[in-house]
Amino acid sequence: MTISTLLVPTAKQMLQALSGQLGKAAAFVAAGNTSEAQLLDTRLAADMFPLAKQIAFACVQPLQALARLRGDPLADTEEVASIAEGQALIARAISVLDGADSAVLDAAAETKIRMDLPNGMAFELTGADYVRDWTLPQFYFHLMTAYALIRHCGVAIGKADYVPHMARYAVGR
Repeated sequence: MTISTLLVPTAKQMLQALSGQLGKAAAFVAAGNTSEAQLLDTRLAADMFPLAKQIAFACVQPLQALARLRGDPLADTEEVASIAEGQALIARAISVLDGADSAVLDAAAETKIRMDLPNGMAFELTGADYVRDWTLPQFYFHLMTAYALIRHCGVAIGKADYVPHMARYAVGR
């Protein structure tokens, strides 16, 4: 499996799933069950980021991976102030993923990547290791946290909303 076949389809299908979850959250808000601001500010613990940031972080993880693999400047994490902004951010991230050059990404498999974190830690790893050991775990962390926050607010979502792409593999019993 190549970097591009691992990263791009995975990120696209999971961002589409997050978009579907946000669609249900928007309907939940429209039905008067909570306010949009309350939903987007939900967190499970005082020291964690709220739903709005989880959406933004889920979108930026694959975009930063593309940038690092191409040697480009990193994308900034955008602010999400509404469900519509979250949906638009997801759509933009998917569009960028659609335009990713597989040959360029795959050629970076053995390229050394240095990642400096705001807390002073730094990591050096190959492009392939970076995607496998950093990007995908971080991406799934923020996706799962967003899912949990949306569900915690009372939006009727379940496993099928987290992995809707699996329906294409279903076979009869």
